[in-house]
Amino acid sequence: MRGSDQRSGELFSYVDIEARVPMRHPLRAIRSIVNQGLASLDGEFDKLYADTGRDSIPPERLLRAALLQAFFSIRSERLLMEQLNYNLLYRWFVGLGVDDAVWDHSVFSKNRDRLLEADVAGKFLAAVLAHPQVKPLLSDEHFSVDGTLIEAWASMKSFRAKDGGDEPPSAGRNGERNFHAEQRSNDTHASTTDPEAKLYRKGKGKEAKLCFMGHALMENRHGLVVQAEATEANGVAERRAALEMIDGQAPGTSQLTLGADKAYDAREFVAGLRQKCVTPHVAQKARSSAIDGRTTRHAGYAVSSRKRKLVEEAFGWAKTIAGCAKVKVRGLARVGFHFTLAMVAYNLIRLPKLLGEAA
Repeated sequence: MRGSDQRSGELFSYVDIEARVPMRHPLRAIRSIVNQGLASLDGEFDKLYADTGRDSIPPERLLRAALLQAFFSIRSERLLMEQLNYNLLYRWFVGLGVDDAVWDHSVFSKNRDRLLEADVAGKFLAAVLAHPQVKPLLSDEHFSVDGTLIEAWASMKSFRAKDGGDEPPSAGRNGERNFHAEQRSNDTHASTTDPEAKLYRKGKGKEAKLCFMGHALMENRHGLVVQAEATEANGVAERRAALEMIDGQAPGTSQLTLGADKAYDAREFVAGLRQKCVTPHVAQKARSSAIDGRTTRHAGYAVSSRKRKLVEEAFGWAKTIAGCAKVKVRGLARVGFHFTLAMVAYNLIRLPKLLGEAA
């Protein structure tokens, strides 16, 4: 018998939102880990808010909503709030009831900016990795590092001379400007849209773009990101960030290894790792390599050379799914928060399968 297409009218629903999410849904395992990580940050959240005044958006809900934006490739806060209004799965994950009001997108963005000052994204990453089920999955001796370019939310037309001596764009909403054969550099020019973005090109023959640089330190056992940060884009940022991040793994207490590609094959960087009691498993350049036979003769060097490529999977996911190919935020602090949270999301989407295999 054919069913009727007539609406029966508005009725109260007596089915709890918790019962509407399948028990085997992967977001259940992710939400459990996220909630325990957020609970450990309760003291950090208390420091960010005054004891009196009107209640703001709970930081736990801010971070859960930001994770949803990364998981499901939601391109803007406005669209996130729209989907949060009618999607019961999203409401359940964030912690909203069926009848709870959804926030205005501008209020959501302003409240989220409060978390930048306390480096909540980095602490959230550490809290997820410290989970009792996640910690045994991590290697505490073997790591890999790499960097990737993050295109800034700024047009090349905004890259203007600092002294104002260049020709301005023509009139109109999207005025044209001919900057061919014009000598431009970060020393003499800056973006009027995002002054912290720098002009940089990935290699010879590649076009220069306004961008930032994201860095990730990965453990080699399962390829989970253990540290992440964003910096200005320049020729030494990758090596400086790698030295800073490896310090967070307490080098010297045990012999660590660090895998990296040829961009890290510099004598100063290799010497810096050896001073920290870190074995540099860096890919060798064809000429004048700082890596010699005392490193390459060991079997672990070949293993690190294979494992280090796993970090590209994290960057690929962040750019294609989590919106890091061209970020829709401006300023180094916001870009860093966005990139680090994308690395948290990458770890979380992999955990249900890894935990299932471990069980």
